[in-house]
Amino acid sequence: MDLDPALASLRPLGGFFVLHGARPSPPRSPAAFAPLAHAYASPYAHTAPDVQVPAGQDPLGFRVRKVAAALGAAETRVAASVAQQGLAARLWSVTLACAALYGRVPDLDPGLLRWDPDATAPDDLWLGEVRTLTDDTETAADVVLTAHLAPLTAAVHTRYGVATGLLWGNAASALAGAGRELDRWARRDGREETAARVRTLTASLLAHPLLAGTGALAGTSFRRRSCCLYYRVPGGGVCGDCCFSRPPGPPRSSPGAPCG
Repeated sequence: MDLDPALASLRPLGGFFVLHGARPSPPRSPAAFAPLAHAYASPYAHTAPDVQVPAGQDPLGFRVRKVAAALGAAETRVAASVAQQGLAARLWSVTLACAALYGRVPDLDPGLLRWDPDATAPDDLWLGEVRTLTDDTETAADVVLTAHLAPLTAAVHTRYGVATGLLWGNAASALAGAGRELDRWARRDGREETAARVRTLTASLLAHPLLAGTGALAGTSFRRRSCCLYYRVPGGGVCGDCCFSRPPGPPRSSPGAPCG
């Protein structure tokens, strides 16, 4: 089944799984949305983290500052990690949901997919034109990993000094989490074939060379080999799939250490 222009079948899923399509109009003014391509290649990439630049001109920097303020994170790299994982979760969620409900995935070309970094799901993403692609693993990997997460990882690593292994761990964690939630929804709704398709696609994507070795998948449970740094947020702890069983002590001497 081809994707409909408004991606209406995603609406019952709510939250992270909804993507606003070409019709109806975006939930806010179109001017609030910038192509995600601008987030990956911002002219402000070398600007100090505390410099205030409008969201439309520097969406990634704006989002990281917003996350830092919301979490009370003193370390910019912690906010950058959390922001990157949140965007990865959105991209995986809409892609897996479309594959599950339509048997197709949308073309999420970074020039077509627009992002409002000041908004929350589901009102943060708007796809200007809905183009239908197949739902095989290679296509899904091209749509999310190659088109978005590779340049996003490079941008966050270069700009905020977050280790690339940690960022790919975030991407894998976001994928596993999206697959797990969609599997639960499908089984609650009696859609066993849909649940099985989601599990198969999730496992296949986690075996992609960019994600292989980031963690271990058992059923829908995932244990990553790295840490997203959320434990360094005031009052924060470790996530359910973290390599740590409890928040570690003093930070390691090497920022590139596998688990921190």
